[in-house]
Amino acid sequence: MTAQQKSPLARFTGDANPYGGGDPYADYRTADFTFTRYANLADRRLGAGVIAANDEFFAQRENLLLPERAEFDPEHFGHKGKIMDGWETRRRRGASAEHPWPTAEDHDWALVRLGAPGVIRGIVVDTAHFRGNYPQAVSIEGVSVPGTPSPEDLLADDVKWTSLVPRTPVGGHAANGFAVSVEQRFTHLRVNQHPDGGIARLRAYGEVVPDPGWLAALGTFDVVALENGGLAEDASNLFYSPASNTIQPGRARVMHECWETRRRRDQGHDWIRYRLAAQSEIRTIEIDTAYLKGNAAGWASVSVRNGEESEGAGGAEGAAWVEILPRTRLQPDTNHRFVLDAAVVATHARVDIYPDGGISRLRLHGSLTGEGAASLSARHQELGG
Repeated sequence: MTAQQKSPLARFTGDANPYGGGDPYADYRTADFTFTRYANLADRRLGAGVIAANDEFFAQRENLLLPERAEFDPEHFGHKGKIMDGWETRRRRGASAEHPWPTAEDHDWALVRLGAPGVIRGIVVDTAHFRGNYPQAVSIEGVSVPGTPSPEDLLADDVKWTSLVPRTPVGGHAANGFAVSVEQRFTHLRVNQHPDGGIARLRAYGEVVPDPGWLAALGTFDVVALENGGLAEDASNLFYSPASNTIQPGRARVMHECWETRRRRDQGHDWIRYRLAAQSEIRTIEIDTAYLKGNAAGWASVSVRNGEESEGAGGAEGAAWVEILPRTRLQPDTNHRFVLDAAVVATHARVDIYPDGGISRLRLHGSLTGEGAASLSARHQELGG
């Protein structure tokens, strides 16, 4: 944790300087937020969407969840004014000439369906390029509603929203980060900007908490997939891209949707460690190198463990890593499939690549054990699912 994050997180307030030409990100304000090691649950690849907003006069609400960073074209204007890569509402006005200012309660809102339900660990409200037209403050609430509720369902009087980020001042042209400590499962967010303005991007980092009934009905599924509750816990190298890319839905469509490491100049190798949805029986493995052509890993192996890791000599006894796929040659831009001789019970997995490079996806197909299903159901209930 950096010194910036101890109080407790870096905070940005006030206007940024007007754009003066050159790189628009040169004066962008940001910080390292530890919660970004979790997956973004508001990711379009997971199925997230902005399902409603009270106003989007200048810029569409859907821009909030675009995966790429916001872009700025100083000469891009339309018939309504400057076209921004974000969500931007019109300026609010008061009720009369005597009271032309908006009230303290006036605000704009957008409803976001998370791509996968889960516990939120941190949120970034990115106001990139909104230098003098960002909101004065933001607040964010969460709710858990089963099924596929409509905006009208979510806005009904009997729906109880939980505060995740209280009304807090934010800064223009900045990554405004908020740690969240509410231990509850959420399906939707309500993003409020007070009283009006523009937000470029929204990111909601956390842990997926799947519906155990759905997984039980599926029977066999990918037990490491992000949407099913898998988690990339750690990795040796995150130079080019996050390890969580390897457990995203679908196949990679471009190279930046993969996991790629920097080039090694030593005799080591790279790896990712995962936590499975719950204790599972693994039967098959897929390692995909789609879109990695000159930079795919040369070889890969897969190991698993059942339970917490051993602390080593003199420490508490724990589960040891067991190799279930020996070091195997990989081909570039290829999906590799392996059937195990017998099902293997595990709670965690690790893929090791040699010597460096990357993979695009790891799939571990299997089913929950009785113990795994019970623990998942208990957590789901504990978190209000």
